[in-house]
Amino acid sequence: MSRPEIQEALARLDEITRRLRVECPWDREQDERSIVPHTVEEAYELADAANAGDDAKLLDELGDVLFQVHFLSLLMEERGAGDLAAVADHCREKLIRRHPHVFGDVEAETAGEVLSNWDEIKQGEEGREPGLFAHVPENLPAPLYARKVQRRAASAGAFDLEVEEAMEELAGCVQALAHAPEDRDAREGMLGAVLFATVHVARKMRVDPELALRAAAHRFRETMEPQ
Repeated sequence: MSRPEIQEALARLDEITRRLRVECPWDREQDERSIVPHTVEEAYELADAANAGDDAKLLDELGDVLFQVHFLSLLMEERGAGDLAAVADHCREKLIRRHPHVFGDVEAETAGEVLSNWDEIKQGEEGREPGLFAHVPENLPAPLYARKVQRRAASAGAFDLEVEEAMEELAGCVQALAHAPEDRDAREGMLGAVLFATVHVARKMRVDPELALRAAAHRFRETMEPQ
């Protein structure tokens, strides 16, 4: 059952979003293309808060992302392409459709089976381009792009090694890189293979490679700062 305070809070946010669109010169000038870079930035800040385990920051960043959703939905409403209600209903329908093990009679006992079903259902949805890697955005950060490509391949029964096998593959790539020829293109290709194999290990360990690398860089940064 929906909690009234949640509905009321969302209504208040919707009200202020509409007011900003009318009364704020900056907000009036925005469209989807100008807003989306801010949306991406807010998503990264949200990921940083979640990775740090900082609940106060997480609350703040979730609010920023929620505002982005409201604002982009309002832009769609202005041109008659949809509104926040349509966005929410579409999301609800998609979640029901992609969780047949909860809302239907499909069996899925593990998280891996859920992901496999999810990818298979996506492939059959109306309006989707054909092909295993259709709708995989090429402008994703490289670790996330590699993970998404690998997951699609795994859903088709390929490139789905166990953790130990994935680590052996990574070790082999590192060994090959250690003996790379004095050729920039060859080294780039071998280093790419190491990074791709590293993402594979991360995926099998259920670790987000983007967040893991950011955390490692943050730890390194802290060690280099003067005490």
